[in-house]
Amino acid sequence: MASRLRALRDDLGYVGIRALLGGSRALPLAALRAVGRAAARCALALPGRDRGRARQHIAIAFSDRPEAWRRKLLGACAGHLGAVLGEVAWLWSAAPEAILARTEFVGLEHLTGALGAERGALLVTGHCGNWEWLNLGLGASGVPMTVAARQVYDPRLGEVARRLRGRFGGETALRGQGAGAKLLHALHHGRVIGLLIDQDIEAPGAFVEFFGRPAWTPTGAALLAVRTGRPIVTGFAVRLPDGTMRLEFDPPTAPPAGEDLDADVATLTAALTARIERQVRAHPEQWVWMHKRWRHQPGDGEPVWRDAPSQPHPAHAPPAARVG
Repeated sequence: MASRLRALRDDLGYVGIRALLGGSRALPLAALRAVGRAAARCALALPGRDRGRARQHIAIAFSDRPEAWRRKLLGACAGHLGAVLGEVAWLWSAAPEAILARTEFVGLEHLTGALGAERGALLVTGHCGNWEWLNLGLGASGVPMTVAARQVYDPRLGEVARRLRGRFGGETALRGQGAGAKLLHALHHGRVIGLLIDQDIEAPGAFVEFFGRPAWTPTGAALLAVRTGRPIVTGFAVRLPDGTMRLEFDPPTAPPAGEDLDADVATLTAALTARIERQVRAHPEQWVWMHKRWRHQPGDGEPVWRDAPSQPHPAHAPPAARVG
């Protein structure tokens, strides 16, 4: 019975997404954002685990803020995620010039300056603003993108995501066997590798500090940088009050060049996570507070890495293998 209900839910979700994408051509971006926000706020009014988890995580991150402020942030976050849904529907068919007309680039030279015919660049971001807009905005401007992504639970939705990200010549490397080789190949052929590292997933990682609490964080981006010697550029999407999406990029961060690979990777991952935290603090309503960011916690004797760790790091392994 439970499996049939899950299948029905998945079918309804897929049909709803396809209907939204199919009808997106007839509506302007502002209307699609409004529809998404209305749907998200209706969902927020219903009891659910995501709502409770988001409230709990906001309290962890902003324990010094009054409860009224945190409730307002929860509502703003729901509205933001609804706007993201409407924006994705618009991005599905929007012409590149239409996307660029609504996009502001700040510091793009930091990213494009690292590119060459046989020299790609590493772009690290988080689920801030609209990360899909970040990818497609770069693609529409002529930057060759290859993004690392997880396989979603429904293959039909996975295909929708692949097609969306594949606009303007974009590529997707699904996490798992062969992903590393595909990313290295793209890097050596002058493409930008996009990686999101702000989620606790079953992947090689390290415990680093995020909002003062240990958070299991994927180390793949840092490992690529250390092994190839390529610098990392952090970049984020921010929705401005007028509806423009600002894509901002920081100066490159050079990977450490120590003798301990694990320590170098963990150090760089901690520094990148600190940058993501600063972005979330600056725009807390534009982040995914319902994600289980602190799902795993360190076991006895496991270090938590900060900007300048001083103790050896154990072999990278998925958290499920190391935390009960």
